[in-house]
Amino acid sequence: MKRRAWKTFVLAAGTVVIMLIAGCEKENAPDTKRSRLIATENIRLKEELEQRDEEIKKQEKLLEKCLQERDTWKAKAQQNIQKQVDSVLTVVMEKNEELRKENEGLKAQIEQLKAELEEAEK
Repeated sequence: MKRRAWKTFVLAAGTVVIMLIAGCEKENAPDTKRSRLIATENIRLKEELEQRDEEIKKQEKLLEKCLQERDTWKAKAQQNIQKQVDSVLTVVMEKNEELRKENEGLKAQIEQLKAELEEAEK
């Protein structure tokens, strides 16, 4: 009888162990699938990050090129403005000189006419 009880106990313990192992495998199967899905997703995300990094580098190079072009155009605009200012300033200075000479001539004429008027009054 002891032997029979012992066999039953061993058989029951073995059944419990087999059920636990089978149950663990079923739980691990979804975890394995999930882990593979996560790994696949991670790989895809890494590829996307690499592509995004490459795009960022391209955009940075384009930005640098645009900034250089902007600086070049800015310098050319400054040069053109300076040339125009110099040109206008030269014209204004020449005109100013002409008007100053004309003004001195007119003052001399006024003085001469005043002198003639004083002589005519005498």
